[in-house]
Amino acid sequence: MKIGMLGAGSWGTTLAALLCENSHEVTLWSYDAEDVRRMRESGRNSVYLPEFELPPQLRVTGDLNEAAEAQDMLVIATPSQYVRSVLEQLHPRTAESAMIVNVAKGIENGSLLRMSEVVREVFPQFDCDRYAVLSGPSHAEEVCQKRPTTVVAASRNPRTANLTIQTFMTETFRVYGSADVIGVELGGSLKNVIAIGAGICDGSRFGDNTKAALITRGIAEIRRLGTMLEADPHTFAGLSGLGDLIVTTMSRHSRNRFVGEEIGKGRSVEEVLGGMSMVAEGVATTRSAHELALKHGVEMPIIHQMYEILFKGKDPVQATQELMTRQAKHEVWS
Repeated sequence: MKIGMLGAGSWGTTLAALLCENSHEVTLWSYDAEDVRRMRESGRNSVYLPEFELPPQLRVTGDLNEAAEAQDMLVIATPSQYVRSVLEQLHPRTAESAMIVNVAKGIENGSLLRMSEVVREVFPQFDCDRYAVLSGPSHAEEVCQKRPTTVVAASRNPRTANLTIQTFMTETFRVYGSADVIGVELGGSLKNVIAIGAGICDGSRFGDNTKAALITRGIAEIRRLGTMLEADPHTFAGLSGLGDLIVTTMSRHSRNRFVGEEIGKGRSVEEVLGGMSMVAEGVATTRSAHELALKHGVEMPIIHQMYEILFKGKDPVQATQELMTRQAKHEVWS
């Protein structure tokens, strides 16, 4: 299969190599001409995965049309807030003739659209039966080392889900199927917000009890919003929900957890983000999640406090106290 990988960050690079391993013909696109030059000359992505050797058959290009044209599959691996601008540079015929697999995790600011909805808005003629989302607990640093990893591929069309499974699955990268595109996209996006909160727990030295409470009540909030948006609530107990939430809140590889940890230590959001070369998707998604909760009248106290910390400068200790002193209620409610 001919595949265009749109985005050469750590995840796009890792998946491009994995697809080469599965004998697919892969072209990896980066917007940065200097990154393209370095990858071609050194055989490594020195910015994002400096220790990982790229497969010799992987094509690297800075030409978006070269990566996208005449491909059987396009994989969207850019940060979620840039997905629209990248897609708008493609000729509609290019996108509409290929299957699209999205691996970006986020909710677009302003429009509050999930990535499948962005694709549909940019390409109104695209057949959504040929869209899939691939998500789950899968840090690139471990996947490229062939550490056993499991993810989920969701599509409203079972044939598209199955083709995604066949395309990506290896002996160390197991892919399950799902029909719940909404749930998988929301789980993969919103867990990043909770991961920033988990980092704040670490940076503030709140302890294991606090972090466990945040994870558990965080998935409850994600499920509450997801159910309102017609996702299957069972999805949030799976790989793209609880699974991805666990790894992102606990791992040293997690950019979102790192951002929260630094904020918990007293640094400003601007200072932390200014020193990062990688994108922490959870910051922008916090804004979208907060607005979605308000729009649909869904109670999401953790999301609200994360918004206050990141965008209103609230003290994390004060935010935690407000969460702890809310009116008592049953654990399970809707």
